[in-house]
Amino acid sequence: MLVTAYLVFVVLLASCLGLELSRCRAKPPGRACSNPSFLRFQLDFYQVYFLALAADWLQAPYLYKLYQHYHFLEGQIAILYVCGLASTVLFGLVASSLVDWLGRKKSCVLFSLTYSLCCLTKLSQDYFVLLVGRALGGLSTALLFSAFEAWYIHEHVDRHDFPAEWIPATFARAAFWNHVLAVVAGVAAEAVACWMGLGPVAPFVVAIPLLALAGAFALHNWGENYDRQRAFSRTCAGGLRCLLSDRRVLLLGTIQALFESVIFIFVFLWTPVLDPHGAPLGIIFSSFMAASLLGSSLYRIATSKRYHLQPMHLLSLAVLIVVFSLFMLTFSTNPGQESPVESFIAFLLIELACGLYFPSMSFLRRKVIPETEQAGVLNWFRVPLHLLACLGLLVLHDSDRKTGTRNMFSICSAVMVMALLAVVGLFTVVRHDAELRVPSPTGEPYAPEL
Repeated sequence: MLVTAYLVFVVLLASCLGLELSRCRAKPPGRACSNPSFLRFQLDFYQVYFLALAADWLQAPYLYKLYQHYHFLEGQIAILYVCGLASTVLFGLVASSLVDWLGRKKSCVLFSLTYSLCCLTKLSQDYFVLLVGRALGGLSTALLFSAFEAWYIHEHVDRHDFPAEWIPATFARAAFWNHVLAVVAGVAAEAVACWMGLGPVAPFVVAIPLLALAGAFALHNWGENYDRQRAFSRTCAGGLRCLLSDRRVLLLGTIQALFESVIFIFVFLWTPVLDPHGAPLGIIFSSFMAASLLGSSLYRIATSKRYHLQPMHLLSLAVLIVVFSLFMLTFSTNPGQESPVESFIAFLLIELACGLYFPSMSFLRRKVIPETEQAGVLNWFRVPLHLLACLGLLVLHDSDRKTGTRNMFSICSAVMVMALLAVVGLFTVVRHDAELRVPSPTGEPYAPEL
Protein backbone atom coordinates (compact mmCIF):
# COMPACT_ATOMS: atom_id res chain seq x y z
CA MET A 1 0.00 0.00 0.00
CA LEU A 2 2.91 2.34 0.78
CA VAL A 3 4.53 1.93 -2.65
CA THR A 4 1.15 2.12 -4.41
CA ALA A 5 0.28 5.40 -2.70
CA TYR A 6 3.54 7.12 -3.70
CA LEU A 7 3.41 5.76 -7.26
CA VAL A 8 -0.19 6.89 -7.78
CA PHE A 9 0.62 10.31 -6.32
CA VAL A 10 3.50 10.83 -8.76
CA VAL A 11 1.41 9.71 -11.77
CA LEU A 12 -1.52 11.99 -10.81
CA LEU A 13 0.79 14.94 -10.18
CA ALA A 14 2.50 14.48 -13.55
CA SER A 15 -0.89 14.26 -15.29
CA CYS A 16 -2.11 17.47 -13.63
CA LEU A 17 1.07 19.34 -14.47
CA GLY A 18 0.90 18.22 -18.10
CA LEU A 19 -2.71 19.33 -18.51
CA GLU A 20 -2.20 22.68 -16.80
CA LEU A 21 0.97 23.51 -18.74
CA SER A 22 -0.73 22.75 -22.06
CA ARG A 23 -3.72 24.89 -21.03
CA CYS A 24 -1.49 27.80 -20.04
CA ARG A 25 0.36 27.69 -23.37
CA ALA A 26 -2.91 27.66 -25.32
CA LYS A 27 -4.62 30.39 -23.29
CA PRO A 28 -4.27 33.98 -24.58
CA PRO A 29 -3.43 36.61 -21.94
CA GLY A 30 -6.45 38.52 -20.60
CA ARG A 31 -6.54 42.24 -20.09
CA ALA A 32 -7.18 41.79 -16.36
CA CYS A 33 -3.79 40.16 -15.95
CA SER A 34 -1.96 43.18 -17.41
CA ASN A 35 -3.46 45.76 -15.05
CA PRO A 36 -0.89 46.57 -12.29
CA SER A 37 -3.46 47.98 -9.84
CA PHE A 38 -5.63 44.94 -10.21
CA LEU A 39 -2.69 42.58 -9.73
CA ARG A 40 -1.67 44.37 -6.51
CA PHE A 41 -5.23 44.14 -5.22
CA GLN A 42 -5.38 40.44 -6.14
CA LEU A 43 -2.10 39.82 -4.33
CA ASP A 44 -3.40 41.48 -1.14
CA PHE A 45 -6.40 39.16 -1.25
CA TYR A 46 -4.50 36.02 -2.18
CA GLN A 47 -1.82 36.31 0.52
CA VAL A 48 -4.48 36.26 3.23
CA TYR A 49 -6.87 33.81 1.61
CA PHE A 50 -4.22 31.27 0.61
CA LEU A 51 -2.73 31.24 4.12
CA ALA A 52 -6.21 30.54 5.50
CA LEU A 53 -6.79 27.74 2.98
CA ALA A 54 -3.36 26.19 3.63
CA ALA A 55 -4.06 26.11 7.37
CA ASP A 56 -7.44 24.49 6.72
CA TRP A 57 -6.04 21.79 4.41
CA LEU A 58 -3.15 20.96 6.76
CA GLN A 59 -5.61 19.60 9.31
CA ALA A 60 -7.53 17.30 6.97
CA PRO A 61 -5.24 14.25 6.57
CA TYR A 62 -4.72 13.49 10.26
CA LEU A 63 -7.98 14.53 11.96
CA TYR A 64 -9.41 11.01 12.24
CA LYS A 65 -5.97 9.57 13.03
CA LEU A 66 -5.53 12.05 15.89
CA TYR A 67 -8.76 10.98 17.55
CA GLN A 68 -7.75 7.35 17.06
CA HIS A 69 -4.34 8.18 18.55
CA TYR A 70 -6.16 9.42 21.66
CA HIS A 71 -7.78 5.94 21.92
CA PHE A 72 -11.33 7.02 21.15
CA LEU A 73 -13.66 4.41 19.67
CA GLU A 74 -15.05 4.80 16.16
CA GLY A 75 -18.48 5.64 17.59
CA GLN A 76 -17.01 8.43 19.71
CA ILE A 77 -15.11 9.77 16.69
CA ALA A 78 -18.35 9.70 14.69
CA ILE A 79 -20.01 11.89 17.34
CA LEU A 80 -17.13 14.38 17.07
CA TYR A 81 -17.65 14.56 13.32
CA VAL A 82 -21.42 14.98 13.80
CA CYS A 83 -20.74 17.86 16.19
CA GLY A 84 -18.57 19.53 13.56
CA LEU A 85 -21.20 19.08 10.84
CA ALA A 86 -24.01 20.33 13.10
CA SER A 87 -22.05 23.46 14.05
CA THR A 88 -21.22 24.07 10.39
CA VAL A 89 -24.90 24.04 9.39
CA LEU A 90 -25.99 26.16 12.37
CA PHE A 91 -23.31 28.81 11.90
CA GLY A 92 -23.62 28.58 8.12
CA LEU A 93 -27.25 29.69 8.32
CA VAL A 94 -26.33 32.96 10.03
CA ALA A 95 -22.80 33.47 8.67
CA SER A 96 -23.79 35.97 5.96
CA SER A 97 -25.79 38.10 8.40
CA LEU A 98 -23.00 37.92 10.99
CA VAL A 99 -20.36 38.95 8.45
CA ASP A 100 -22.46 41.88 7.20
CA TRP A 101 -23.11 43.08 10.77
CA LEU A 102 -19.61 42.60 12.15
CA GLY A 103 -17.70 43.66 9.02
CA ARG A 104 -15.91 41.47 6.49
CA LYS A 105 -12.37 42.32 7.62
CA LYS A 106 -13.20 41.73 11.30
CA SER A 107 -14.89 38.45 10.35
CA CYS A 108 -11.73 37.26 8.60
CA VAL A 109 -9.66 38.16 11.67
CA LEU A 110 -12.25 36.36 13.83
CA PHE A 111 -11.81 33.31 11.59
CA SER A 112 -8.07 33.30 12.34
CA LEU A 113 -8.72 33.49 16.09
CA THR A 114 -11.44 30.83 16.26
CA TYR A 115 -9.57 28.41 14.00
CA SER A 116 -6.38 28.85 16.03
CA LEU A 117 -8.35 28.00 19.18
CA CYS A 118 -9.80 24.99 17.36
CA CYS A 119 -6.26 23.79 16.57
CA LEU A 120 -5.16 24.34 20.18
CA THR A 121 -7.99 22.11 21.45
CA LYS A 122 -6.40 19.22 19.52
CA LEU A 123 -3.57 19.23 22.08
CA SER A 124 -6.06 18.03 24.71
CA GLN A 125 -7.22 14.44 25.10
CA ASP A 126 -10.36 15.53 26.95
CA TYR A 127 -13.45 14.57 24.96
CA PHE A 128 -15.45 17.67 25.95
CA VAL A 129 -12.59 19.97 24.92
CA LEU A 130 -12.44 18.21 21.55
CA LEU A 131 -16.21 18.69 21.14
CA VAL A 132 -15.75 22.42 21.78
CA GLY A 133 -12.97 22.40 19.20
CA ARG A 134 -15.31 20.84 16.62
CA ALA A 135 -17.88 23.56 17.32
CA LEU A 136 -15.22 26.23 16.83
CA GLY A 137 -14.21 24.47 13.63
CA GLY A 138 -17.79 24.71 12.38
CA LEU A 139 -17.85 28.46 13.04
CA SER A 140 -14.48 28.88 11.34
CA THR A 141 -15.59 26.94 8.26
CA ALA A 142 -18.72 29.08 7.95
CA LEU A 143 -16.58 32.24 8.11
CA LEU A 144 -14.00 30.89 5.65
CA PHE A 145 -16.64 30.30 2.98
CA SER A 146 -18.50 33.57 3.45
CA ALA A 147 -16.35 36.43 4.79
CA PHE A 148 -13.39 36.25 2.39
CA GLU A 149 -15.43 36.14 -0.81
CA ALA A 150 -17.80 38.88 0.43
CA TRP A 151 -14.85 41.14 1.33
CA TYR A 152 -13.23 40.66 -2.08
CA ILE A 153 -16.36 41.30 -4.16
CA HIS A 154 -17.21 44.49 -2.25
CA GLU A 155 -13.66 45.84 -2.56
CA HIS A 156 -13.41 44.86 -6.22
CA VAL A 157 -16.63 46.58 -7.30
CA ASP A 158 -17.35 49.35 -4.78
CA ARG A 159 -13.93 50.55 -3.65
CA HIS A 160 -11.62 49.90 -6.60
CA ASP A 161 -14.27 50.08 -9.33
CA PHE A 162 -12.72 47.26 -11.37
CA PRO A 163 -14.93 45.65 -14.05
CA ALA A 164 -17.25 43.02 -12.58
CA GLU A 165 -16.29 40.58 -15.37
CA TRP A 166 -12.81 40.31 -13.81
CA ILE A 167 -14.22 38.66 -10.68
CA PRO A 168 -14.55 35.18 -12.26
CA ALA A 169 -10.87 35.29 -13.25
CA THR A 170 -9.86 35.88 -9.63
CA PHE A 171 -11.94 33.03 -8.26
CA ALA A 172 -11.03 30.63 -11.07
CA ARG A 173 -7.35 31.23 -10.29
CA ALA A 174 -8.07 30.88 -6.56
CA ALA A 175 -9.83 27.54 -7.22
CA PHE A 176 -6.79 26.21 -9.06
CA TRP A 177 -4.34 27.29 -6.37
CA ASN A 178 -6.70 25.95 -3.72
CA HIS A 179 -6.19 22.50 -5.20
CA VAL A 180 -2.43 23.02 -5.37
CA LEU A 181 -2.35 24.12 -1.72
CA ALA A 182 -4.33 21.03 -0.75
CA VAL A 183 -1.81 18.77 -2.50
CA VAL A 184 1.14 20.54 -0.84
CA ALA A 185 -0.61 20.53 2.55
CA GLY A 186 -1.03 16.75 2.42
CA VAL A 187 2.69 16.27 1.78
CA ALA A 188 3.56 18.79 4.53
CA ALA A 189 1.26 16.99 7.00
CA GLU A 190 2.93 13.69 6.15
CA ALA A 191 6.35 15.29 6.62
CA VAL A 192 5.71 16.71 10.11
CA ALA A 193 3.60 13.81 11.37
CA CYS A 194 5.57 10.82 10.04
CA TRP A 195 8.86 11.76 8.40
CA MET A 196 9.81 13.98 11.35
CA GLY A 197 8.10 11.66 13.83
CA LEU A 198 6.11 14.42 15.57
CA GLY A 199 2.83 12.51 15.57
CA PRO A 200 -0.70 13.26 14.28
CA VAL A 201 -1.10 16.45 16.34
CA ALA A 202 1.82 18.17 14.54
CA PRO A 203 -0.14 19.39 11.46
CA PHE A 204 -2.60 21.20 13.75
CA VAL A 205 0.24 22.96 15.56
CA VAL A 206 1.86 23.95 12.25
CA ALA A 207 -1.46 25.44 11.10
CA ILE A 208 -1.55 27.98 13.95
CA PRO A 209 1.28 30.26 12.67
CA LEU A 210 -0.34 30.28 9.22
CA LEU A 211 -3.63 31.39 10.75
CA ALA A 212 -1.86 34.07 12.80
CA LEU A 213 -0.17 35.40 9.65
CA ALA A 214 -3.47 35.44 7.77
CA GLY A 215 -5.12 37.44 10.55
CA ALA A 216 -2.18 39.84 10.80
CA PHE A 217 -2.07 40.50 7.04
CA ALA A 218 -5.83 41.09 6.94
CA LEU A 219 -5.62 43.45 9.91
CA HIS A 220 -2.74 45.43 8.40
CA ASN A 221 -3.47 45.41 4.64
CA TRP A 222 -7.24 45.20 4.27
CA GLY A 223 -9.85 47.91 4.63
CA GLU A 224 -13.15 47.28 6.38
CA ASN A 225 -16.43 47.00 4.52
CA TYR A 226 -20.03 46.29 5.47
CA ASP A 227 -23.28 45.63 3.68
CA ARG A 228 -26.91 46.30 4.33
CA GLN A 229 -28.36 43.37 6.21
CA ARG A 230 -31.38 41.53 4.94
CA ALA A 231 -33.49 39.95 7.68
CA PHE A 232 -32.64 36.27 8.08
CA SER A 233 -36.33 35.30 8.00
CA ARG A 234 -36.84 37.22 4.74
CA THR A 235 -33.76 35.59 3.21
CA CYS A 236 -34.99 32.09 4.08
CA ALA A 237 -38.57 32.84 3.02
CA GLY A 238 -37.42 34.17 -0.34
CA GLY A 239 -35.18 31.15 -0.83
CA LEU A 240 -38.02 28.74 0.00
CA ARG A 241 -40.37 30.47 -2.47
CA CYS A 242 -37.72 30.17 -5.20
CA LEU A 243 -37.11 26.52 -4.30
CA LEU A 244 -40.79 25.56 -4.49
CA SER A 245 -41.70 27.65 -7.53
CA ASP A 246 -39.00 26.37 -9.88
CA ARG A 247 -38.67 22.62 -10.43
CA ARG A 248 -35.13 23.08 -11.72
CA VAL A 249 -34.05 24.61 -8.40
CA LEU A 250 -35.74 21.83 -6.44
CA LEU A 251 -34.05 19.09 -8.46
CA LEU A 252 -30.68 20.86 -8.29
CA GLY A 253 -31.00 21.13 -4.50
CA THR A 254 -31.91 17.44 -4.27
CA ILE A 255 -28.83 16.45 -6.25
CA GLN A 256 -26.58 18.67 -4.13
CA ALA A 257 -27.98 17.37 -0.83
CA LEU A 258 -27.63 13.70 -1.84
CA PHE A 259 -24.23 13.99 -3.54
CA GLU A 260 -22.48 16.15 -0.96
CA SER A 261 -23.86 14.23 2.04
CA VAL A 262 -22.20 11.11 0.60
CA ILE A 263 -18.95 13.06 0.20
CA PHE A 264 -19.07 14.07 3.88
CA ILE A 265 -19.42 10.40 4.86
CA PHE A 266 -16.54 9.49 2.52
CA VAL A 267 -14.37 12.11 4.31
CA PHE A 268 -15.03 10.25 7.57
CA LEU A 269 -14.55 6.71 6.23
CA TRP A 270 -11.42 6.84 4.07
CA THR A 271 -8.97 6.86 6.99
CA PRO A 272 -10.32 3.78 8.85
CA VAL A 273 -10.50 1.90 5.53
CA LEU A 274 -6.89 2.58 4.44
CA ASP A 275 -4.95 3.29 7.64
CA PRO A 276 -4.90 -0.33 8.95
CA HIS A 277 -2.99 -1.33 5.79
CA GLY A 278 -0.08 1.06 6.40
CA ALA A 279 -1.20 3.83 4.08
CA PRO A 280 0.74 7.13 4.35
CA LEU A 281 -2.25 9.35 5.15
CA GLY A 282 -0.73 12.64 4.01
CA ILE A 283 0.30 11.21 0.63
CA ILE A 284 -3.09 9.52 0.25
CA PHE A 285 -4.78 12.86 0.92
CA SER A 286 -2.52 14.63 -1.59
CA SER A 287 -3.40 11.95 -4.15
CA PHE A 288 -7.09 12.64 -3.53
CA MET A 289 -6.57 16.35 -4.08
CA ALA A 290 -4.51 15.71 -7.22
CA ALA A 291 -7.35 13.53 -8.56
CA SER A 292 -9.81 16.34 -7.83
CA LEU A 293 -7.52 18.81 -9.61
CA LEU A 294 -7.35 16.42 -12.55
CA GLY A 295 -11.16 16.35 -12.63
CA SER A 296 -11.28 20.17 -12.67
CA SER A 297 -8.77 20.25 -15.53
CA LEU A 298 -10.84 17.70 -17.45
CA TYR A 299 -13.91 19.91 -16.88
CA ARG A 300 -12.14 22.87 -18.48
CA ILE A 301 -11.04 20.73 -21.42
CA ALA A 302 -14.50 19.19 -21.88
CA THR A 303 -16.22 22.60 -21.94
CA SER A 304 -13.60 24.12 -24.25
CA LYS A 305 -14.13 25.03 -27.89
CA ARG A 306 -12.71 21.73 -29.06
CA TYR A 307 -15.17 19.43 -27.24
CA HIS A 308 -17.91 21.84 -26.12
CA LEU A 309 -19.58 19.46 -23.66
CA GLN A 310 -22.14 21.02 -21.35
CA PRO A 311 -22.03 21.18 -17.50
CA MET A 312 -25.24 19.13 -17.34
CA HIS A 313 -23.49 16.25 -19.15
CA LEU A 314 -20.48 16.45 -16.83
CA LEU A 315 -22.72 16.55 -13.74
CA SER A 316 -24.37 13.34 -14.93
CA LEU A 317 -20.96 11.75 -15.52
CA ALA A 318 -19.76 12.75 -12.03
CA VAL A 319 -22.77 11.13 -10.36
CA LEU A 320 -22.34 7.95 -12.45
CA ILE A 321 -18.66 7.70 -11.46
CA VAL A 322 -19.53 7.99 -7.75
CA VAL A 323 -22.26 5.33 -8.06
CA PHE A 324 -19.75 2.96 -9.68
CA SER A 325 -17.08 3.75 -7.05
CA LEU A 326 -19.43 3.10 -4.14
CA PHE A 327 -20.43 -0.27 -5.61
CA MET A 328 -16.70 -1.05 -5.81
CA LEU A 329 -16.32 -0.13 -2.13
CA THR A 330 -19.14 -2.44 -1.01
CA PHE A 331 -17.03 -5.35 -2.31
CA SER A 332 -13.53 -4.08 -1.44
CA THR A 333 -14.50 -3.51 2.24
CA ASN A 334 -16.16 -6.89 2.72
CA PRO A 335 -14.99 -8.19 6.17
CA GLY A 336 -12.23 -10.76 5.80
CA GLN A 337 -11.80 -9.99 2.10
CA GLU A 338 -10.62 -6.37 2.21
CA SER A 339 -8.80 -5.01 -0.81
CA PRO A 340 -7.12 -1.70 0.16
CA VAL A 341 -5.75 -1.02 -3.33
CA GLU A 342 -9.20 -1.43 -4.87
CA SER A 343 -10.66 0.84 -2.17
CA PHE A 344 -7.95 3.42 -2.87
CA ILE A 345 -8.80 3.40 -6.58
CA ALA A 346 -12.49 3.83 -5.77
CA PHE A 347 -11.71 6.79 -3.50
CA LEU A 348 -9.61 8.37 -6.25
CA LEU A 349 -12.52 8.00 -8.68
CA ILE A 350 -14.79 9.75 -6.17
CA GLU A 351 -12.35 12.66 -5.95
CA LEU A 352 -12.06 12.79 -9.74
CA ALA A 353 -15.85 12.99 -9.86
CA CYS A 354 -15.77 15.85 -7.33
CA GLY A 355 -13.47 17.76 -9.67
CA LEU A 356 -16.15 17.44 -12.37
CA TYR A 357 -19.11 17.96 -10.05
CA PHE A 358 -18.28 21.21 -8.27
CA PRO A 359 -17.67 23.45 -11.32
CA SER A 360 -20.70 21.89 -13.05
CA MET A 361 -22.93 22.51 -10.03
CA SER A 362 -21.55 26.03 -9.59
CA PHE A 363 -22.37 26.89 -13.23
CA LEU A 364 -25.90 25.46 -13.02
CA ARG A 365 -26.66 27.18 -9.71
CA ARG A 366 -25.65 30.56 -11.10
CA LYS A 367 -27.87 30.05 -14.14
CA VAL A 368 -30.91 28.63 -12.34
CA ILE A 369 -31.04 30.55 -9.04
CA PRO A 370 -31.63 34.35 -9.13
CA GLU A 371 -28.69 36.22 -7.62
CA THR A 372 -30.89 37.94 -5.00
CA GLU A 373 -32.17 34.59 -3.73
CA GLN A 374 -28.95 32.56 -3.80
CA ALA A 375 -28.14 32.98 -0.09
CA GLY A 376 -31.63 31.85 0.98
CA VAL A 377 -31.77 28.92 -1.44
CA LEU A 378 -28.30 27.71 -0.44
CA ASN A 379 -29.38 27.79 3.21
CA TRP A 380 -32.21 25.39 2.34
CA PHE A 381 -29.77 23.21 0.38
CA ARG A 382 -27.37 22.98 3.33
CA VAL A 383 -29.94 21.79 5.89
CA PRO A 384 -30.82 18.43 4.26
CA LEU A 385 -27.21 18.00 3.14
CA HIS A 386 -25.82 18.13 6.68
CA LEU A 387 -28.78 16.27 8.20
CA LEU A 388 -28.22 13.35 5.82
CA ALA A 389 -24.50 13.31 6.60
CA CYS A 390 -25.14 13.44 10.37
CA LEU A 391 -27.73 10.67 10.08
CA GLY A 392 -25.26 8.52 8.16
CA LEU A 393 -22.55 8.99 10.79
CA LEU A 394 -24.99 8.22 13.60
CA VAL A 395 -26.07 5.03 11.82
CA LEU A 396 -22.39 4.07 11.52
CA HIS A 397 -21.95 4.88 15.23
CA ASP A 398 -24.54 2.23 16.11
CA SER A 399 -23.15 -0.40 13.72
CA ASP A 400 -20.75 -3.26 14.29
CA ARG A 401 -17.25 -2.15 13.24
CA LYS A 402 -16.63 -5.19 11.04
CA THR A 403 -19.75 -4.78 8.93
CA GLY A 404 -20.65 -1.13 9.58
CA THR A 405 -18.28 0.35 6.99
CA ARG A 406 -19.46 -1.97 4.22
CA ASN A 407 -23.11 -1.37 5.14
CA MET A 408 -22.53 2.39 5.08
CA PHE A 409 -21.07 2.20 1.57
CA SER A 410 -24.13 0.15 0.54
CA ILE A 411 -26.41 2.86 1.94
CA CYS A 412 -24.37 5.54 0.19
CA SER A 413 -24.74 3.59 -3.08
CA ALA A 414 -28.52 3.69 -2.68
CA VAL A 415 -28.40 7.41 -1.93
CA MET A 416 -26.35 8.07 -5.05
CA VAL A 417 -28.78 6.05 -7.17
CA MET A 418 -31.48 8.46 -5.96
CA ALA A 419 -29.18 11.36 -6.91
CA LEU A 420 -28.81 9.78 -10.37
CA LEU A 421 -32.60 9.65 -10.72
CA ALA A 422 -32.75 13.33 -9.76
CA VAL A 423 -30.11 14.08 -12.43
CA VAL A 424 -32.24 12.25 -15.02
CA GLY A 425 -35.25 14.31 -13.90
CA LEU A 426 -33.28 17.56 -14.18
CA PHE A 427 -31.92 16.57 -17.59
CA THR A 428 -35.48 15.92 -18.79
CA VAL A 429 -36.60 19.36 -17.60
CA VAL A 430 -33.67 21.39 -19.00
CA ARG A 431 -32.66 19.50 -22.14
CA HIS A 432 -34.01 22.29 -24.37
CA ASP A 433 -32.98 25.15 -22.06
CA ALA A 434 -30.38 27.23 -23.90
CA GLU A 435 -29.73 29.26 -20.73
CA LEU A 436 -28.01 26.26 -19.13
CA ARG A 437 -25.46 25.87 -21.91
CA VAL A 438 -21.96 27.30 -21.83
CA PRO A 439 -22.47 30.48 -23.88
CA SER A 440 -18.89 30.89 -25.06
CA PRO A 441 -16.20 28.21 -24.98
CA THR A 442 -13.52 30.90 -24.90
CA GLY A 443 -12.56 32.55 -21.61
CA GLU A 444 -12.95 31.32 -18.08
CA PRO A 445 -15.50 28.51 -17.76
CA TYR A 446 -16.68 29.30 -14.26
CA ALA A 447 -16.10 31.28 -11.12
CA PRO A 448 -16.48 28.83 -8.24
CA GLU A 449 -17.87 29.82 -4.87
CA LEU A 450 -15.09 29.79 -2.33
